[in-house]
Amino acid sequence: MIKKKSFTVDELKRKLENYCVYQDRCHKEVEQKMREYKLIPEAREMILLSLMKDNFLNEERFAKSFARGKFRIKSWGKQRIVRELKFRDISVYNIKTALKEIDEKEYLQTIYRITENRNEVISESDIYKRKQKLIGFLMRKGFESELIYKVVAEVVS
Repeated sequence: MIKKKSFTVDELKRKLENYCVYQDRCHKEVEQKMREYKLIPEAREMILLSLMKDNFLNEERFAKSFARGKFRIKSWGKQRIVRELKFRDISVYNIKTALKEIDEKEYLQTIYRITENRNEVISESDIYKRKQKLIGFLMRKGFESELIYKVVAEVVS
């Protein structure tokens, strides 16, 4: 059996500070990381408070950058972003704040762009099956169903 190296609380605090600096993290990810080091609850609490006090760990900042990133890079819809943030135990308030980071005009341009791109690569001649495939794709991306039906009707005609 491989013996895990043991660290002092200060060393772990520095490790976790670097973990948070590398990219914004949510509390759940940091707590998961601390569980790997098998810390006693008091040490976990102390490190967590220190990370929040020194602004290494900021749930609102995490939620905002998560929403911006997933929308811009992966073209996720708001519903998928909300679902993923809830999975990470982000508060409702922070989720609402995060969604304000997404520009409405850009959101509409994105759904039209990915619908048109996807429509070009679907090799289905039956218009109803084509629409179903597009709708399924956009649902998985996390867009709102009313918006999906409106866009698909305009793009596939």
